[in-house]
Amino acid sequence: MERIGEAMKRVINAPTLAARYDELRNEVLANEKVQQFIEDHANEIDKQVVEKSLNKLYEFISASHQCDKCPNLEGCINVMKGFEPKLTLNQGLIDVTYTRCPKKERDDEKRAVNKMLNSLYMPKDVMKAQLIDVDTYYDSSRLDIVDKASEFITQYVETGVLPEKGLYIHGKFGTGKSFILGALANELANRQIRTVVVYLPEFLREIKQSIQDNSLNEKIDFVKKASVLMIDDIGAESMTAWARDEVLGTILQYRMADQLPTFFTSNFTLSELEHHLTFSQRGEKEPIKAARIMERIKIMSDPMLLSGKNRRNPGKD
Repeated sequence: MERIGEAMKRVINAPTLAARYDELRNEVLANEKVQQFIEDHANEIDKQVVEKSLNKLYEFISASHQCDKCPNLEGCINVMKGFEPKLTLNQGLIDVTYTRCPKKERDDEKRAVNKMLNSLYMPKDVMKAQLIDVDTYYDSSRLDIVDKASEFITQYVETGVLPEKGLYIHGKFGTGKSFILGALANELANRQIRTVVVYLPEFLREIKQSIQDNSLNEKIDFVKKASVLMIDDIGAESMTAWARDEVLGTILQYRMADQLPTFFTSNFTLSELEHHLTFSQRGEKEPIKAARIMERIKIMSDPMLLSGKNRRNPGKD
């Protein structure tokens, strides 16, 4: 039986294949990046090294560089999807290593941001908001809130420590409170700060169901331990005494004790919210327990009014 090495030599020596081999060799050596690499390593690379490394050099020039041959990450043509080749020396021969391409880097950054941002029952359009998109031209209160949110971010960037106090943003229905909350959440997530945004009425309904599947403590822990917590639409729920004291009270107590920043939005002023929390779903009047919740909210956040017209229904105030 003919040995494999001899068979390869015989095939390579065939005139048509030999011509093709020379063509590919010339194509490889004409590549500017290959020429530059050989020049940069002239003391380590000779003709024999180049000949032995032609397959790796061809792999290199055939690949996409800086995503120039790839329409998107899914359509990447490289051996390792999302990674572009770089020439290196390995045990005296030219080799190829792979590093993340620009599209892969952007995709990884996006995934990292998504991991930092968890929203529970929040509208998708709200969770796509950016502070730059908040219209502040016609409304000074909106500008004041955006400035406060920006100060919060700036303080973290400058010190590396999250400020202890968040905001209690209150105003009429439809003025854009949730949108601002979502915009701030995205800004924080972009800075790798784990942020949880919760639509409170739906969260409390979910919590009731969690008693049956034994996931109650897990869900409360997930919310209360977030680096930044944003509670949307507090006061819109019909709250039981248990939800107020054992769920909301537990979350706020933990965060106040650990000095974790918390943001709120509500249609109620602080005094209106206290009145709302005073009466349980059964109509029981418990002012002391309501005052305990309000004390925590006041310690943890600065109240700010968001005025303006109803942006969901401009025909109504």
